[in-house]
Amino acid sequence: MIRYKIDIMKELTSKGYSYTRIKKEKLLSAQTLENVKQGKSITLDTLNKICLMTKLQVEDIIEVIATDEEKEKYS
Repeated sequence: MIRYKIDIMKELTSKGYSYTRIKKEKLLSAQTLENVKQGKSITLDTLNKICLMTKLQVEDIIEVIATDEEKEKYS
C-alpha cells in the first residue's frame, strides 16, 4: 500500500500554493485536491507536479508499506 509521508496540502501551502491559487491557476484539479486531502491515490503526472511545486523528491512524499495480505501474496 502506498501512503503519503507528509501532509501534501500543508506542504503546498508552505510553498505559497494555497487551495485558491492552485484552483485559480489550474495547477491541479479540484478532484485531485480532494483525493490528496483524503489520502487517495493520484497519478504519476500529479505526483510529478507536486514534486515540482514543493521541490521535494518522490521518496519525501510517499512510501510503500505492505499490508499483511500484500506481504503474504508477494513474499
